[in-house]
Amino acid sequence: MSPTAVIARIRLNPYSRAVQRDLRDATQMHRTVMRLAPDNLGDSPRRTAGLLYRVDETATSTLLIQGNTIDPARLPADYGHTDLKDLTPMFTALRKGLPVSYRIVLNPVKRERLPLERKGHRGRTIPLSGPDADQWWIQRAADAGLQLHVLTPTNLAAAKPRGADAPPMRHSLIRYDGTATITDPDALTQAVLTGIGRGKAYGAGLLSLAPARTT
Repeated sequence: MSPTAVIARIRLNPYSRAVQRDLRDATQMHRTVMRLAPDNLGDSPRRTAGLLYRVDETATSTLLIQGNTIDPARLPADYGHTDLKDLTPMFTALRKGLPVSYRIVLNPVKRERLPLERKGHRGRTIPLSGPDADQWWIQRAADAGLQLHVLTPTNLAAAKPRGADAPPMRHSLIRYDGTATITDPDALTQAVLTGIGRGKAYGAGLLSLAPARTT
C-alpha cells in the first residue's frame, strides 16, 4: 500500500491579525498548525498526525502544512487562501536515479559533552552554521536517500518560542534549495513523511520535492 499524506498551501493574508501574530511568535504558529489536526491524538499529537510545516517568504508569504489528515476549515476565517493536494502520486513517482529539485528549512545542531559532565547527561546543543551546517545537511540528505548536487543556503530569522510553557532555546533556521538525485526511494519517502532534524514544531524539517528542470 502506497504511503499517503496531504499538503495544504496557504497564501497568507498579510492583513489578518492572526497571521501577523503567528509570524511574530513561533509558539502561536505551532498552535495554529495543530488546529488542523484531528482531536484526541494522545501524548504526541504532532507526530501522530504527521504534521510538518514551513513558511516560504516570497513576494507573498505562503504557509505549507503537511500531514496525514488536514482540515483547513479550522483556520481563522481571514487567514488566507488554501489549496489542498494529495501527495500519493508524488510518492508513487519516486524512483532511484530520478533527478529532483528540493527545498527544506533545517535546524542544524550538534551535541557537545562538557568535560565534567555527569553520566547520562545529554550535553548542550550547539547550532551549526556555514560549512558545518552544509556538511550536516549533506549527511542527513544521504541518509534520507538523496545525493545532493547543488545546495544553496539562506539564513532565516531564528524561531523564538514564547510563553511560560515554551522551551527556553531559540531554533536557528537555514533554508536549503538545490538539486539532487534519488538514491533510495524508500528512505526518501520516510524522510518526507516524518521530516528531517530538530525543530519540527517550529517550522523546520519539511522536505519539498519537484521534478528537476532540464536544459
